[in-house]
Amino acid sequence: MFFPFYIAKKYTLSKKDSRFITFISTISIIGIALGVATLIIALSILRGFQNTITQKVIDFDSHIKITSYQNILPGYKSELIKMKRSLSPYLESIVPFASNLGIISSKQMKEGVNIEGIFSEDSSISVRKDITEGKFNLTDGDNPTIVLGKKLADKLLVKTGDTVVLFALNNNQIPSMTNPPNIMKYKVSGIFESGMSAYDDLNAYINLKSAQDLFNIGDNINGFDIKLNNVSKIDSLTYFLSKNLGYPYRVRSIYQLHRNIFTWIELQKKPIPIILGLIIIVAVFNIIGTLLMIVLEKSNAIGTLKSLGANSKQIITIFVYQGFFLGIIGIIFGNILAYGLMILQLKLNIITLPSSVYFMSTVPISLTWFTFIMVSIITLILCLAASFIPSYIASKIQPTSMLRFG
Repeated sequence: MFFPFYIAKKYTLSKKDSRFITFISTISIIGIALGVATLIIALSILRGFQNTITQKVIDFDSHIKITSYQNILPGYKSELIKMKRSLSPYLESIVPFASNLGIISSKQMKEGVNIEGIFSEDSSISVRKDITEGKFNLTDGDNPTIVLGKKLADKLLVKTGDTVVLFALNNNQIPSMTNPPNIMKYKVSGIFESGMSAYDDLNAYINLKSAQDLFNIGDNINGFDIKLNNVSKIDSLTYFLSKNLGYPYRVRSIYQLHRNIFTWIELQKKPIPIILGLIIIVAVFNIIGTLLMIVLEKSNAIGTLKSLGANSKQIITIFVYQGFFLGIIGIIFGNILAYGLMILQLKLNIITLPSSVYFMSTVPISLTWFTFIMVSIITLILCLAASFIPSYIASKIQPTSMLRFG
């Protein structure tokens, strides 16, 4: 066995020579493990927040939203064909919608609501997967149906099969004796729960034709929801559509529509370098402190090794190996601890969040091997770098003085 490797292993794992050395090695390993686990969990939660919020926002508002400065878009079918043709390499779906604010009423309550009319047969409607009661069905023969958010349904005290009434402005004009609001009855066919109260508390979906009748806008729409198969093209295609469509079309990307949310996500990333820096400092001092203690404890042994012919390079290698051992063991335990805690959260949802504040009801975690590997490699490099200070000190020990006064 390679001489420095053998000696380093003995210093780290041997229980016969010094219980104190074993104790401080254990403390160092625990410190590294906790630092690694903390950083992995923090990065995984941050990535989970970003992915979950982005996906939920996209589910309801798509990558690019096209609306009108004049409220309605006449002759949308011809423009729909043109946009499909021009976006074809990157287009996943384009959904026309008619949308407006209104009032929804049950027998017990009345609430403000965002009414959105869409083609119910469109398979790209992402809200389908969030249905918790009933089904996503916006047509039931001649009877118009509606799909509500969970929080809105709870406020109205309704469930699937109940009837609600929608009140909407006639052609977006202020109500008067000669221009009363439009009123239509709907049966609740489904209830969805996205986990984001901003949507569950406000949104209701009906059939596009029914929405056009309710808003009295004829065969016109209020806009398009566009989803792309390549998110890196969002900004460039937003600019392209804005330039080519012109007035009265208003083209905005998801990042423009929800600037406050994405700014909040970016702010969440700001503390990560600080957290990483603090964990690095702890790891470095753990390694340096442990190896310095071992150097002091083993100074006689170092003197003996040098008197037997060990050179400074071999002494440095011994303690670098020891730092490597401590780092590897700490990293392994840290990875296991982080993985175990995150699996518990994913399976049992131990930690819950107020959805009105965080846009979701449980802590989201993005469990990726990239995070584990990245944190492990960085930690190991730092452990090796930290090992050189005590290693250099050990290499400068004079064997004659240690053997004389040891």
